[in-house]
Amino acid sequence: MGPATSEADTQNRLRLRANHFGGYLWRNNTGAFQDDTGRWVRYGLGNDSARINAQFKSSDLIGITPVEIAGHRLGIFTALEVKHPNWKGPVNDRDRAQERFLLAVKAAGGIARFITHEGQFNGTI
Repeated sequence: MGPATSEADTQNRLRLRANHFGGYLWRNNTGAFQDDTGRWVRYGLGNDSARINAQFKSSDLIGITPVEIAGHRLGIFTALEVKHPNWKGPVNDRDRAQERFLLAVKAAGGIARFITHEGQFNGTI
């Protein structure tokens, strides 16, 4: 399989890779729309309000990575923010809001990182 050419391609490859390690990654679609009554409906993990979402954006892929600790299999919360292959780091407010989410997950003991290709995720902490 050749190199991924888009974020969507990388996401699909990551989801297959997680399954290989016994874990799971799910697409976390986020956004908002106006329903038939004119009420705004927000969806996606942590997308409670436009104000919160501007400061704290949940990752593209959310899942569980299994680890063995003292003979017990545990699932570690996993958040992966997928970027295009040439991405060089947080450069705008959106990226920085995504980074804040990743840092919060890491601080709580989860796996969290920006990803530009599937080889950056090996199913470990």
